[in-house]
Amino acid sequence: MEEIYAKFVSQKISKTRWRPLPPGSLQTAETFATGSWDNEENYVSLWSIGDFGNLDSDGGFEGDHQLLCGIKHHGDVMDLQFFDQERIVAASSTGCVTIFLHHPNNRTLSVSQQWTAAHYHTGPGSPSCSNAPCTGVVCNSPEIVTVGEDGRINLFRADHKEAVRTIVWEVHFHPSNPDHLFTCSEDGSLWHWDASTDGPEKSLLFHQGGRNSTFLSHSISNQANVHQSLISSWLSTDPAKDRIEITSLLPNRTLSVNSLDVLGPCLVCGTDAEAIYVTRQLFS
Repeated sequence: MEEIYAKFVSQKISKTRWRPLPPGSLQTAETFATGSWDNEENYVSLWSIGDFGNLDSDGGFEGDHQLLCGIKHHGDVMDLQFFDQERIVAASSTGCVTIFLHHPNNRTLSVSQQWTAAHYHTGPGSPSCSNAPCTGVVCNSPEIVTVGEDGRINLFRADHKEAVRTIVWEVHFHPSNPDHLFTCSEDGSLWHWDASTDGPEKSLLFHQGGRNSTFLSHSISNQANVHQSLISSWLSTDPAKDRIEITSLLPNRTLSVNSLDVLGPCLVCGTDAEAIYVTRQLFS
């Protein structure tokens, strides 16, 4: 069994990511990044490894991972991804998204780009604007996609100061039947997510205009799970055990659907098309 080398860093580590290798490279991974959380001061750091097993002049292992550089990070590091060979994107519990640039000559990290309020809560029960944790990032240069606890999906570009696009404006569970979820979006969609349906062959279905289109299907075990009915469909770790039906509630796409509310069988939403839509037959 290969040996595992430990280094105690006096930080709780939330994320670790290897720096990607150049295309066509035959090297092995040598550099990785870490992000910390739940500390008085959190950091994004870069580390380097060498040839494990060789002793240096002090009797220590040359392969012991060494800190190349680090920089303070405001809030917990919720996610961490390399944007390219020199840049790292960090998602913060404060709702901020930051691109850090590595300067290999002087071994430092600096802030290259930052969106301080990428994710935030608004509306009743919250201040006029309160931070919402950014929980994940995905990078495909030059674009960055972020998701957060505010229910938004943001598309950023490294050379833009504002989000290129923002999707999922509000998300509401039905107040008395949490198997039903309702979402509205900037792209004009108003969707009803129904996880209450049971069947021998379960799948994810999309309904619009009375037509059903299956776009994701799962096969399931023949063995029944007697405890499944006691677990919320949204908390299940096995998507094959649940069936989710998605229904578009608006007949045609419109301008941004900015807000919705649901009570009993009634739903109301407002749009940038200067229209208010109301239905009293959600479950008919």
